[in-house]
Amino acid sequence: MAKRRIKLKFLNFWGGFDPYDNYFYNLLKPYYDLELTDEPDYLIYNTPLLFSPLGPIRFHNREYRKYDCIRIFYTSEDRRPDFSECDYAFTFDFNDNPNHYRLPNYVRRATPEQLIKKDLDYEKILSEKTKFCNFVYSNWRARKRCSFFKKLSKYKKIDSGGKYQNNIGYCVQDKVSFVKDYKFTIAFENTSHIGYTTEKLVQPMAVHSLPIYWGNKLVYKDFNTKSFLNYYDFKNENELIERIIEIDNNDELYMKYLKEPYFHNNEVNEYMNPENVLRQFDYIFNNDKEPIALKKK
Repeated sequence: MAKRRIKLKFLNFWGGFDPYDNYFYNLLKPYYDLELTDEPDYLIYNTPLLFSPLGPIRFHNREYRKYDCIRIFYTSEDRRPDFSECDYAFTFDFNDNPNHYRLPNYVRRATPEQLIKKDLDYEKILSEKTKFCNFVYSNWRARKRCSFFKKLSKYKKIDSGGKYQNNIGYCVQDKVSFVKDYKFTIAFENTSHIGYTTEKLVQPMAVHSLPIYWGNKLVYKDFNTKSFLNYYDFKNENELIERIIEIDNNDELYMKYLKEPYFHNNEVNEYMNPENVLRQFDYIFNNDKEPIALKKK
């Protein structure tokens, strides 16, 4: 049976974005005949911030308004969809609207296969953790994260490989490769919002570096919090740091965390399951609705 043709366009994604090699295209290509065109039936768009030449005024790119087709809003940032402008949305948010699918940033930054634990040599993994802790960030405005870095550094030096407080002599280009030698990774989000979990958690998971996580208070809905250090499981930062020191000096305790599955029951969560994402696209492509853009005219 011939695949159904889908006329699609990606608009205003990040620098280096390849419309022929990305999470959405690779997910849909086996099931649909995708035609990338400037006259699409479906627009998957982002609304990046633009900066006014008149001063420190920021505004969102509204180029999507040129398109009268079905608009599908996507963001990996701490943003909510505006359903007066879009027909469907994929964001990090918990939202009961059937036209919204929760697709946190981490979904496209790691694969289920990387995070499901099978037949691992935990003794070997532990022996390869030759360094204490890493911190790879450039954003100095994330005060919670910066403060925690300085506080934990009082116990032992933390290797900082980003632009902020860099102390290794160069900026890390391949973060995942860099963190694999470390027992711990500071995995703090830029901000704390319900549902907002990014690659900061899954990147160290992929190479079995124990994440120290802060951000989404409901992270336990997505992952097994026994497999990492969840800030919200502790009374305060001092208690968390005491636990880090205890684990650092107790290989048996470190091994206990290593052996815990990242997912509950070691089964990929519902948001990361590609079958569920495909089901949402099936709903979109088979829903005969008038585009919101036409209703507003």
